[in-house]
Amino acid sequence: MRKPKYKRVLLKLSGEALVGERGFGIDPEAVAQIAGEVAEVHDLGVEIALVIGGGNIYRGIEGGVSGIDRSSADYMGMLATVINGLALQDALEKKGVFTRVMTAIEMPRLCELYIRRRATRHLEKGRVVIFVTGTGNPYFTTDTAAALRAMEVEAEVILKATKVDGIYSADPLKDKNARKYDELSYLDVLKKGLQFMDATAISLCMENKLPVIVFDLFKHGNIKRVLYGEKLGSMVRNMEDVTQ
Repeated sequence: MRKPKYKRVLLKLSGEALVGERGFGIDPEAVAQIAGEVAEVHDLGVEIALVIGGGNIYRGIEGGVSGIDRSSADYMGMLATVINGLALQDALEKKGVFTRVMTAIEMPRLCELYIRRRATRHLEKGRVVIFVTGTGNPYFTTDTAAALRAMEVEAEVILKATKVDGIYSADPLKDKNARKYDELSYLDVLKKGLQFMDATAISLCMENKLPVIVFDLFKHGNIKRVLYGEKLGSMVRNMEDVTQ
């Protein structure tokens, strides 16, 4: 049997991944599908942590534009990630996967307070750890939280799950001439202004040489394929490692 290429990974999910056919909020079928994919990976013995966004419920940056104080709007967005994290926890535990939801903002009746050593211990014990509330600070995205948490728990790679099959020069759903990149360096991403992750997150990954794989979440089995090392989606890594 093949062995997974990675032992410990961080999966970054957008809130929109939970929408399904509803267009807004949480679709139980979509959550169950994602939980099934994560459970399959967990059964391979891979230690997996997740960072979940809240854009299906509320986006802090949009609230700031509409007149709400930006800090308040961002905290509202953080609360949306808690709702998503609890939904995903419920779906995973229904599949027999032990989980912990960990928050950067204290709310002891709902989640554990994030402590790096405790999170690492949960992973070592085979629990799926779901990180919510981002970094706990306004003005930082959940992409930045994903990079930060991945480095703190010593994940080998960030798996950035999206609705398209990689990184493109433009939105492929809007521009049929958009070019797909199989590999990019961190500097390429910053120079080209590619928007799949924010610049702060990419800079953190570059500084710590943490690779990022961007792939299509909605094709069944893709998470497992990525973990087996199949060439799927787009990879961002060190300049010297990028195939010329």
